[in-house]
Amino acid sequence: MTTRTPVHGTTESGDPADALVTRLHALRDRVAQLVEQRAADDPTASDPLRGLYLSEEAVRHLLRPVQPARPAPAVLDRQPQDRLAQLSARLGLTELDAALLLIALAPDLDRAFEPLYGYLNDDVSRRRATVALALDLLGAPLHSPGARARFHPKAPLSRLGLLSVEEPERPFPSRSLRVPDRLASHLLGDDTPDAALAGHVHPLTAPPRPYDRQEPFPDGEFGHLVHRLAAHLTAGTPLAVYLRERREGDGLACAAAALHLAGIPALRFTGAEDRVPDLLREARLSGAAVVAPGLPDQPAQLVRTLTAATDVPVLISAPRPYDPHWCDQDPLTLDVPAQHAGALQAWSAALDEEPDFDLAATIAPYHLPGDRIARAAHTARNLARFDGTRLSPAHVRLAARQQSASGLEQHARRIRPAVDWSDLVLPERPLTQLHELALRARHRDRVLGDWRLSAGGGRGRGVLGLFAGESGTGKTLSAEVVAAELGLDLYVVQLSSVVDKYVGETEKNLERIFTEADRTDAVLLFDEADAVFGKRSEVKDSHDRYANMESAYLLQRLESFDGIALLTTNLRANIDEAFTRRLDLVVDFPFPDAGQRLALWRHSLSHVPCADDLQFQPVAADFELAGGSIRSAVVTAAYLAAGRGDHVTSADLLEGARREYRKAGRLVPGEGAW
Repeated sequence: MTTRTPVHGTTESGDPADALVTRLHALRDRVAQLVEQRAADDPTASDPLRGLYLSEEAVRHLLRPVQPARPAPAVLDRQPQDRLAQLSARLGLTELDAALLLIALAPDLDRAFEPLYGYLNDDVSRRRATVALALDLLGAPLHSPGARARFHPKAPLSRLGLLSVEEPERPFPSRSLRVPDRLASHLLGDDTPDAALAGHVHPLTAPPRPYDRQEPFPDGEFGHLVHRLAAHLTAGTPLAVYLRERREGDGLACAAAALHLAGIPALRFTGAEDRVPDLLREARLSGAAVVAPGLPDQPAQLVRTLTAATDVPVLISAPRPYDPHWCDQDPLTLDVPAQHAGALQAWSAALDEEPDFDLAATIAPYHLPGDRIARAAHTARNLARFDGTRLSPAHVRLAARQQSASGLEQHARRIRPAVDWSDLVLPERPLTQLHELALRARHRDRVLGDWRLSAGGGRGRGVLGLFAGESGTGKTLSAEVVAAELGLDLYVVQLSSVVDKYVGETEKNLERIFTEADRTDAVLLFDEADAVFGKRSEVKDSHDRYANMESAYLLQRLESFDGIALLTTNLRANIDEAFTRRLDLVVDFPFPDAGQRLALWRHSLSHVPCADDLQFQPVAADFELAGGSIRSAVVTAAYLAAGRGDHVTSADLLEGARREYRKAGRLVPGEGAW
C-alpha cells in the first residue's frame, strides 16, 4: 500500500520557473528541427504569403507520399524543482502527457513560439499548437490510435482539467490545444488559487488543539474517529467521505483534525457545482484535499460531481443523512460523534494565554466546533483589548454566544440575560434546585458521556426542568438567571406561533424549534407549557387521537434532545406524568410568605430613591402579593414619586399595592367592598 505524500510546492530549493525554462529550451530545439525539416522538403517555404493561399506547387507538395514520423528527442529534463515532473508523478501522467502539456503551454510562456507554431501550422493566424503539430513535435503518427487517444475527453489530460481541445467544428488534426492559465502559473511557482474560485474556496483552519499520532485518543469517540480517518487518508486509497454530524461544525472539525494529523493541506469549498471542475484542478495542483461543509437544498449534483474525482480526497460534512440516490458510487459514510472532551485544550491553545479564571467552568455550557473555538477565542481577545482589561469570563462568554448563531428567533423571543442570583428572592429549597440545574448543564458531558451514565436508546444529553408555581412567583426570572449563570441566551417559545389547528403542523413547528435548539448553545423556555405538554386523554373522537399524537411526539423528541429546555406552568397537575418522568428537576415556586414579601419589597426598591421614613412592613404584611405583582406595585409607586419630583413614600407603596389588588379583583384591605 502506498502512502500519500502531500505536495505544497517545490520540495527542494530552486526556482520552478528555471526548470520550466529549461524544458522550453529543449522544446524550442525540437521546433527548430521540425522547421528545418519542413523548409528542406517544402518548396513554398520561402514564399512570404505561405499559409495565406495554396499555389499549384503547394498542392503537389501536399500530395506527396507521407514519410514516417521521426522520433522526437526527449524533452523531459527532470530537476528537483521541476513542478511539471512533480505534477506528472502525483497524477500518474506519462512522459507523453507531460510533453503534450509543455507543447500546448509554450506560447503562453514564450512569444517566440507563436510565429513558429503559425509557420508549422501552415497558417500564420493559428499561433497555438494543434493536435497535428503536437504529434509532429513528438514524432507520433497522426493515425496512431494510442496517440490520438491522449486528446480524448476522458483521457487524463482532459479529464483532470489540464488540457482543452478547442474548436470542435474543425477537423481533428487542426483543433487547437490550450492549457488553463492557472496551470501555467502553478508550473512557474505561483500558488495563488484560481481567480474563478474567489469567494468559494477558503483555507481550512487547523484545529486549535493539535492531534499527535503517538498519544492516546484525547477526545473519546471523536478522537478515535479522527485517528482512523487520518490513517485512511494517508493510505493513498482514493477516498470520498461523507461525515454526518449531529451538531453543525463537528464534521468540519473532524475533517480538519484528520487532515492536519495526516499532513494533507485542504481547500474548504462553499460554492456551487459549476465551480467544482476549477476546484478539483486546484486541489490536484496543490496536492490538497477538498472539504465541503454543508450541502445545498438539492445536493445530488454537487455530491455526484465531487465524489466522481477518485484522485482527490473529498470530505463532505452535513447534518442530513446520506441519500444513495445522490450518486452512483457511494462515499464512505461515517457518523461523527459530538466533540466534548477536547474543548478545554482547544480553548487553551486558541486563547494563547493562561487566563486567571476557571476556564473549564466558563466554557462548559458551550459546544462549539474547532474552527468556531478559534474564532471565538480571537473575538474574546479583541473584546478584552477594546475594554483595556485582562481577558475575563464575560469576554469569553460573549464571544462564544456570537459564534453560536441561531435561527431560533424565527420561533422564539430572545432574551439577553441581565440578572444574576442576587435578583432572586426564593426559599432555600428552590434556590438550591436552581443551582443544581446549572450544575447539571455544566457537567452533563462528563457524567453522561465520559462516565457513561446515559440511558442509551438514542437518548440525548439534554437538561430538562419544570418550574411550577403561581403567576408572578419568579419562574421566568429564574430561567433568565440560570441562562445568565451559564453565559447563554434565553429563548422564550411563543406558543401562539407553534400550536396550529391543522393536523401535524404543531409537530412540524416544534421539530423546527428542537432541531435549531440542538445546534445552538442556548436555554429554551416553554412558558405556560401545559398548552403543549398537557395530559393525554381517553380517545373519544379524532381530536383526542391527534392531541395524543402530539404528546407522543413530544415525549420522543424530549428524549433525544441535546440542549437545555425549561418548562413553566401555573398548574403542575395539568402536565402529563410521562413528561414529568423525563424531567431532570421539578422546581416548585411557593407563594411568598410575609418574610419573603418583605425581602421582595426591599429588593425591588434597592435602586429607587426612597423617603427616610419609608416603611415596608405594613404593605408586606397586609398585601399578599407575589414577586411579579410587588414589582408592578413598586413601578406604580415610582411613577407617582417621579410625577411629584419627590422620593417614594409609604403612601406611594400603599397605593401601588392597592392597585395590584384591584387589578386582580381582590378586596383591598381597609377599603371594604367596592
